[in-house]
Amino acid sequence: MQNPFKGAINIDFYTNQARIKWFILIVAIIIGGGSIIYTNSLVAKLKKGEEEKIRLWAQAVEFSSLPEVDASALTFISNNIIGPDNTLPVIVVDSATQQIYDARNVGEDEGLRERMLRKMRSENDPFKIIVHNGPNGEISDIQYVYYRNSYLLRQLSTYPYIQLSVIAIFGFIAYLAFSYSRRSEQNRVWVGMAKETAHQLGTPLSSLIAWVEYIKGMDEMKGRDDIIVELEKDVVRLEMITERFSNIGSVPVLKRQNVYDTVNGLLNYLKPRVSSKVNFNIEGTSQEIEANLNKPLFEWVLENIVKNGVDAMSGIGNITVTIGQESEHEVFVDIADDGKGIAKGKANEVFKPGFTTKKRGWGLGLALVKRIIENYHNGRIFVKSSQADVGTVFRIILSA
Repeated sequence: MQNPFKGAINIDFYTNQARIKWFILIVAIIIGGGSIIYTNSLVAKLKKGEEEKIRLWAQAVEFSSLPEVDASALTFISNNIIGPDNTLPVIVVDSATQQIYDARNVGEDEGLRERMLRKMRSENDPFKIIVHNGPNGEISDIQYVYYRNSYLLRQLSTYPYIQLSVIAIFGFIAYLAFSYSRRSEQNRVWVGMAKETAHQLGTPLSSLIAWVEYIKGMDEMKGRDDIIVELEKDVVRLEMITERFSNIGSVPVLKRQNVYDTVNGLLNYLKPRVSSKVNFNIEGTSQEIEANLNKPLFEWVLENIVKNGVDAMSGIGNITVTIGQESEHEVFVDIADDGKGIAKGKANEVFKPGFTTKKRGWGLGLALVKRIIENYHNGRIFVKSSQADVGTVFRIILSA
């Protein structure tokens, strides 16, 4: 039996993550906006009802003061219109003295009544009561009825904004979860590729080691120890690269290392393998500065940045590494080149996977550099400065 759902829906969440995020955002806005509009409409209707109730209450009080109103009508008004309402705070103020004449559902405390009256004046317009006293219905007083919306209505007014906040929080959590899921997937791919690369390098590396031993025994290589030494350096380098790839995804071991010796050893290895027109310099206040680092991975970081600098200079210029104490607990390493610099606005993008200015390049080097420094060394790396046709300075900060 065929699967009826096969081919019905096929969504690539990772390829279409931008569209999915926008879709989630738009849906959240529609839900939140619709909720606010509907609730505000409902609040407006309830507010109108409460306003009408106060208006009727004021008219009832005014009507009860007329001399022609008999006792039974007065009792009905008092018991069925004026008396029963216990939801709306009401304060009656004498127009002449501005003193509180009567109050309902407010409490007995005078200070509380005064504060409530100020709120009422700011929220709603009052209703006028013309008080008639005397046999001919003469006007003896004018009063104003101030009121405040019921507690239920006030709560209902804030409900859509609370709901919108909850939707926003859940949307933000969903966004973070989606982003984390994508990063986790990318990380698993990186780790898998790295370990597979290390595995694939193992066989040819073993053959190279055997070939170096064979070449060392050849008669033609007698007196050519310099070549043998460089070949052995390259084999050791390949072994280190294989170890680096193999360690990706594992928790690296950080040890106290002399930063100057680590930098100097790497530059000495690179000198004969790059253009002879590139000058390498190490500067600093001390050659005894130490930091917590994983030497193979840190050398990988330095190698990536230095080679990028050499490429930016087209093989002609200076690479200067400055080592110093950022603070009591931090060490900085600055790598400066005389290259073409980084375009304005691109300094924060150079560490993103896929960013490259080379015709042939994957744009992975600095992304791995950032990962190694920040995730494995708990440090920081950033572009300290960059000027067109002057050069670029990368700064690495490590724990001392």
